[in-house]
Amino acid sequence: MLSIILAAAAAVQTVPPGEEPVERYTQSNANAGAKPFSGDEMLKAFHGRDGINRIVDDLVDHLVVDKRIADIFKAQDVVRLRRTLKEQFCFILNGGCDYSGRTMKEAHKDLGIQSADVGALVENLQAAMRKEGVPWFAQNRFLAKLAPMKRDTVER
Repeated sequence: MLSIILAAAAAVQTVPPGEEPVERYTQSNANAGAKPFSGDEMLKAFHGRDGINRIVDDLVDHLVVDKRIADIFKAQDVVRLRRTLKEQFCFILNGGCDYSGRTMKEAHKDLGIQSADVGALVENLQAAMRKEGVPWFAQNRFLAKLAPMKRDTVER
């Protein structure tokens, strides 16, 4: 009985503040869906971790109100989404972060995402990167890294 209580307590402690509990999964940087860039050129182009945080905050703020795709995010833990996106972008941009989220396939399972939804997300990401002043070449290199994830996220 004590072991069950301790296990339950440990599970509760692993949920970051403000986030909802999720089913257990194996955490790995491989879940990020892309390997990181080498060197620090891309991280500098995104203005470091502060720039990544601003881009993700702006992106998520727009995703949840974008009429084309807002319904996808209505039942989602936006606090967790924001945190894991920051980790994912930071990992891919070689910012020294680890990604603690699920695989792209697991994270997007049963959301009914269509190709047009991905297009809307990319438009919002491009706007957030432009607002941050990320150079065009860096935006394109980053989007090229993310593009293969589409096959793991689109269901229809």
